[in-house]
Amino acid sequence: MSHEKDKIEDEKEQNAKNKKKNKKYTIITIILTILFLILAGILAYMVLQGDKVEKKEIAYTDLIKQITDGEVEKVEMTVGSTTVKVKLKDVEEEKTAIVPNTQAFIELVQDKVAEGNNIELIQNPQNVVLVILDGLYGILPMLMIVVLFVLILKMQGLGEKGKVYDSEAVREKIKFDDVAGLDEEKHEMMEIVQFLKEPKKFNEMGAKIPRGVLLYGKPGTGKTLIAKAIAGEAGVPFISMSGSEFIEMFAGLGASRVRKLFEKARKVAPCIVFIDEIDAIGSRRSNGGGAETENNQTLNQLLVEMDGFDTEETIIVLAATNRPEMLDKALLRPGRFDRQITIPAPDLRGREQILEIHAKGKKFAQDIDLKSIAEDTAGFTGAELANILNEAAIIATTREHEEIQEVDLEEAVKKVTVGLQKTSRVISDKDKKLTAYHEAGHAIVSRYLETQEPVKEISIIPRGVAGGYTMYKTNEDKNYIAKTEMLERLVVLLGGRAAEKIALNDISTGASNDIEVATKIAKDMVTVYGMSDVVGTIFINVEKEPYELELLGDKFSNAIGAEVKLLLDNAYQKAQSILREHMDKLQAIAEELLKKEVLTAEDFERFFEL
Repeated sequence: MSHEKDKIEDEKEQNAKNKKKNKKYTIITIILTILFLILAGILAYMVLQGDKVEKKEIAYTDLIKQITDGEVEKVEMTVGSTTVKVKLKDVEEEKTAIVPNTQAFIELVQDKVAEGNNIELIQNPQNVVLVILDGLYGILPMLMIVVLFVLILKMQGLGEKGKVYDSEAVREKIKFDDVAGLDEEKHEMMEIVQFLKEPKKFNEMGAKIPRGVLLYGKPGTGKTLIAKAIAGEAGVPFISMSGSEFIEMFAGLGASRVRKLFEKARKVAPCIVFIDEIDAIGSRRSNGGGAETENNQTLNQLLVEMDGFDTEETIIVLAATNRPEMLDKALLRPGRFDRQITIPAPDLRGREQILEIHAKGKKFAQDIDLKSIAEDTAGFTGAELANILNEAAIIATTREHEEIQEVDLEEAVKKVTVGLQKTSRVISDKDKKLTAYHEAGHAIVSRYLETQEPVKEISIIPRGVAGGYTMYKTNEDKNYIAKTEMLERLVVLLGGRAAEKIALNDISTGASNDIEVATKIAKDMVTVYGMSDVVGTIFINVEKEPYELELLGDKFSNAIGAEVKLLLDNAYQKAQSILREHMDKLQAIAEELLKKEVLTAEDFERFFEL
């Protein structure tokens, strides 16, 4: 079953970033809300207590008169406190009073006792704990405000951000030898390295090295790695910061971060400033309010700083993004990010070199051929290749192998590309039969189409979200895809659904991903690649700019829809035609899959040798 990995990779990464950011702001909001509620509760309690005290309190002059008139039965006070408790005759509830001079008040009461007045004087010793609590009660609101302010500063990060790797640290860590598959890109970067090492030589010639270099490519291609390698080769400090770290809840803080970043760079120049995910702050400016206004201010500050530093300061700004189309045009004009370098997915030779780098320190069996792995991983990025070798090492360890074997690597490739094998899942015989015919349909259709790759493995064991899969040998790097190959790709994608219809006279939801991918290919053929004779040679960005289609009118929209449907219908009919012609192969391969569950390339080809 086909899987469109590259199509959703960018969206997954962006969604993960957005979720992380939203989680952070949710935690902040909850903490602030709790603190405000506590503070409000304390203030409300203090007001209520104050009202109660006012109702029970006796004025000092009234208290003296009542003592003189003999209306007071008992006086209770604590050493060091100016508040006294008073019990009046014929009144059950005690009252309180504030005495300005405790010593004079005590002498007055003692004199009344000496005169024969029936007044009881109780003097309690001072309670240290109550004194401390009373003090805290007084300063608690202010303390809460201070804690709240400190929390805001911590969470918003008004302090300096950005990791600084000194020249010794970067020199010892990453060099160009650690970066494989990017020979031309490394050669381009050597100019930057030479400038950082010998800026005087360039200045004397009157040459101006670009202030900014933008690296763009799909995630995992090595943008951050090559930026660190430049710093390592030049032996200069490397200041690294992510674009998402500039994003703040309050106005002006993102711009403040930008200023502090460049202040730090000027102090340690010559140096490299690396901004990852620059699209987080460098996206096109708009007239919106709120967060968009803050984003505009942060971007404007970045533009000002890049214009402000002189080339003699030898500060090179490197930035990375996987969405260059999102960036504001002002950021890309000469004098800012003059040089823009695409970091592509590695070719066959590059993948082999990357595998050799990541194979260091791992124990491989002697029969392991890294070139064979490179041939089977066309389109993989450096990060994905590193992940495959790491997964293979983990699998070999859990299987208690002394070395990483071929079976471990094969399992690692399947785990990364298709998903985790689920042998424990209980599947009904009906579902197994449907999956067997579905996958056999894919394999047989591709076998009879010239442009499609040969089958490597067929399985009806569930992996990831797939009930089964058909893997193909991808030992060739393709820069371009011809129309014929795309049309035949549609036929292969719909081969599974066609097999269900022909063999079982029914269809299932198992073909949903195939149909989704096929529809995307057909739509791109018509609206992106200009491969429709009816619609013509035209580019329409339907997904990102839907209004473009509206401008062309309903008639044009209908023509596009009709062409997409025609491509899919023709592919579906051709898939059915191939399978009807080779019905015996479909039955035999499906039955073999039900017995073995997995068929290798050799097992599959034996059915066509008869």
